[in-house]
Amino acid sequence: MQNPDMIRLSFFISVLVLCALWEWVAPRKQLTQKKLSRWLNNLGLVGFNSLCITLLMPWVAIESAIWANQSGVGLLNWLSLPSWVEIAIVVVLLDLTIYLQHLLFHRVPFLWRLHRMHHADQDIDVTTGARFHPIEILLSMWIKIAAVVALGASPMAVLVFEIVLNASAMFNHSNAKLSLPADRLLRRAVVTPDMHRVHHSVISKETHSNFGFFLSIWDRWFGTYRAQPELGHDKVRIGIPLFRNAREQWLDKMLTQPFRK
Repeated sequence: MQNPDMIRLSFFISVLVLCALWEWVAPRKQLTQKKLSRWLNNLGLVGFNSLCITLLMPWVAIESAIWANQSGVGLLNWLSLPSWVEIAIVVVLLDLTIYLQHLLFHRVPFLWRLHRMHHADQDIDVTTGARFHPIEILLSMWIKIAAVVALGASPMAVLVFEIVLNASAMFNHSNAKLSLPADRLLRRAVVTPDMHRVHHSVISKETHSNFGFFLSIWDRWFGTYRAQPELGHDKVRIGIPLFRNAREQWLDKMLTQPFRK
């Protein structure tokens, strides 16, 4: 396999640029904050998180998949399946894992204090899809490693999943307009921007709904699906009641939000 880090980075940059262009050509909602400042701080956080992973994680998901395959550990290493079937199974089951993890980060108070930094963004656009606290990123990585080893996922399947996860997160956080027929059709299978925007509403019952990142079926199956925001997409207020000051969108403030009331 070629360098997986370069492959992931190439897809990340490509999807980021495409979604940014889509937002520019067909914006869904008028932004309330200065875009340049938000982008600098949100993308600065992405760089800081990458540094934390490099310095603090002895393994990441790809390395854990290589070890599991070499050691014969995990469910899929005990089965003989075509590679495309294995990739499909890994993508679906890891996406379910991310859904359950997301639900947990909303339900457990300490984890919510970490995750609420993602929700404290007062606008939602493509950069919000990568705005997570570094402690949450590290915890998420260990959860993903445990799931990868338990499944015995191949390195290629993990790489495909990580590309799909990152791309879908940027897609469904995009401040971009889909036609209503296209949205209705797409959200039968995947999470669309209109579906996920409900999750970023300041209204609590909407904040704690629509937890899916890629597949939309989990919210429907587990009863966490909410079709539309109460006030409509044009009037829905984005964020959480805390941290409404514009200064809270700076990197230093974002990093300390979990430790402040």
